[in-house]
Amino acid sequence: MKTALITGASRGLGLALAKALAEDGWSLILTARGEEDLFSAAFDLNAQAIAGDVTDPAHVARLAAAAPELDLLVNNASDLGPVPLPPLSCLPLDALRRLFETNVIAPLALVQATLPVLRRRKGAVLGISSDAAVEAYEGWGGYGATKAALDQMSHVLAAEERDLAVWWVDPGEMSTRMLADAVGPEEAASAASPDSVAATLARLVTIRPESGRFTKEALAVTTGARE
Repeated sequence: MKTALITGASRGLGLALAKALAEDGWSLILTARGEEDLFSAAFDLNAQAIAGDVTDPAHVARLAAAAPELDLLVNNASDLGPVPLPPLSCLPLDALRRLFETNVIAPLALVQATLPVLRRRKGAVLGISSDAAVEAYEGWGGYGATKAALDQMSHVLAAEERDLAVWWVDPGEMSTRMLADAVGPEEAASAASPDSVAATLARLVTIRPESGRFTKEALAVTTGARE
């Protein structure tokens, strides 16, 4: 049985992907900050739940210790930053530092902590990115900068760890709490369901294409998904 560690797994895309992988027979280790939602999800999926903050080194160590065998690391946990989204001229620098801690440094810490087992299993690392990493949207400068950093870090990791599959994916807009915080619940409600995106990501993991960056459109082509 293959094992996946998914961060930000209590809701949104993380939870949807956990459900999709569970249906494919994966053993799951789930983590998030919200204990109630996390443990409820873990109970439903017969998964292991370890609540905590991925920016906490002690929590990262606990997660690595819980995964002596690991085939897939999903760096999905992410922070949006202050809302309403401020222009860069008003973005508090402390908030930007927190964004980088959550969206960039924590994913790398988890990669470093789990690399020995991922190498042994010739596993995969999946990082959830955004079109804000490559497009200039007003108010999205802080978040977008962290996702651009995550993209480049993933790109370099793929070059350095050639026995691993490393994917960094822009899944497109999804109807999640994070998007609702950014653009409002009415607009967010019209976005794609995380479940449909998660199903495509699960196919990506199964197909195991070469390392690289995937947009929603490229995912559909690679996995044969239909809108």
